[in-house]
Amino acid sequence: MSLPGSRLPAEWEPHAATWLAWPQNSQDWPGKFAPIAWAYAEIVRKLALFEKVRIIVGSQTGELKARRVLAKAGVPPDRVRFYPMPTNRGWTRDMLPAFVLGQGEPAVRAACFAFNGWAKYRDHELDALVAPQVAKTLKMPAGEVTHHGRQVVLEGGAMDGNGQGALLTTEECLLDPLTQTRNPGFTARDYEQIFKHNLGINQVIWLGRGIAGDDTHGHVDDLCRFVDPGRVVLCRENDPADPNYQVLEENQERLEGVRLEGGAKLEVIRLPMPEPLYFEGRRLPASYANFYVANGVVLVPTFNDPADRQALGILAECFPDRAVTGIHAVDLVWGFGTLHCLTHEQPSARAGQSNPN
Repeated sequence: MSLPGSRLPAEWEPHAATWLAWPQNSQDWPGKFAPIAWAYAEIVRKLALFEKVRIIVGSQTGELKARRVLAKAGVPPDRVRFYPMPTNRGWTRDMLPAFVLGQGEPAVRAACFAFNGWAKYRDHELDALVAPQVAKTLKMPAGEVTHHGRQVVLEGGAMDGNGQGALLTTEECLLDPLTQTRNPGFTARDYEQIFKHNLGINQVIWLGRGIAGDDTHGHVDDLCRFVDPGRVVLCRENDPADPNYQVLEENQERLEGVRLEGGAKLEVIRLPMPEPLYFEGRRLPASYANFYVANGVVLVPTFNDPADRQALGILAECFPDRAVTGIHAVDLVWGFGTLHCLTHEQPSARAGQSNPN
């Protein structure tokens, strides 16, 4: 089915809440699991100043542990609500529905894509059930997104929209026929039809490859993000010997030719990359592009790197109406994702209006 008349709001439009899933799978951060709960607590503490936080927990025991950590971190308990749902992992960006705005009441709907563990991990069966469970919990109209009789596999980190009909994605993630193939046989035209019919997207901006170390094989939210309807930030690597250098320059060339609906040129702001991070000999996808935009704050991953300050400054200029703050992510990124991967906005019915906070 499709969700005609629906629109994917931009992340900076007003939120009803932010969703997280409390960490429970130690194999997501092998050897580094102990500090992860405290990183989550800092994320929740910052978000709770501006919007409600909804946290998925695997059990009552898990909820009690989360409450203890959040209380020690000074998070007001009335700003957080817990939802018991069993999960395999905690990457809500990829397993929750795409929340869209529709005509009539209620205005917010759930477009439920399938989730197959990034076409890589077998233990994803519980995560695959989360999208419809969340929609049911919220008593929200929901639609299973299908195309040619098949449910469409798609993760939230694979796309980024400007709220006005344009969407960023990568060929590496969605069109590679050999590696981590989500929907075998689907073409760019198939995806463009899916985005149009379910998310109100009229223009898909196809980038090439994603950054080195990305376990998802090309998610765009580690690479390039809209910061307003006519501007994007795109990562830049200064070292020609780094594998990201050519990838990012090729994506810059693609963006230089983009004209948005109405003919305006897309403005591209370059965002630095931190020095490469490795753990146990493996390259990690450390990127400032994995920031998260909430009602009154932008959370930016930081890496104890000299470029941290530069990245925070660039994003502060992009979001002058919000507090732009860093979250230490050296431990988080060992899970092959950071702030945007872990969070998922639930838009307010007032999305499209100015930020109420």
